[in-house]
Amino acid sequence: MEVILKQDVKNLGYKDDVVNVKAGYGRNFLIPKSLAEMATLSSKKMLTETVKQRAFKEQKVRAAAENTAAKLKEMVVKVGAKVGESGKIFGSVTSVQLADAIKKLGYDVDRKNITMSEEGVKAVGTYTADIRFHKDVTGTITFEVVQE
Repeated sequence: MEVILKQDVKNLGYKDDVVNVKAGYGRNFLIPKSLAEMATLSSKKMLTETVKQRAFKEQKVRAAAENTAAKLKEMVVKVGAKVGESGKIFGSVTSVQLADAIKKLGYDVDRKNITMSEEGVKAVGTYTADIRFHKDVTGTITFEVVQE
């Protein structure tokens, strides 16, 4: 079954992508939750026109995302955390705290687009995180956890 995605769906595709899914997944999950619509001949034609109109605007957005990714790759973001005597953090540093630290530097990054290491950040030190700035632009930034 072919569907046109109305929103980004994790592990499936991005908005306005035409994807093949199993019939049950499309009819029982994607379409009722307004995440997708059936890919009929007329809806594909409408999608083609819409994509043509957005192409120029999308190019500007992508260029801005690449610029942001390049600037953030060069700098080290400092994230403050409450630290115990042994250098261990109370709790852990999350993507929300990293997004706030990046926002203080003047760059707007959604916390949902930040992927941190799986073991978690539970001590003072330097770490890396992957950020999706745009559907085609991803980057790795370095951040340092420091004592507040």
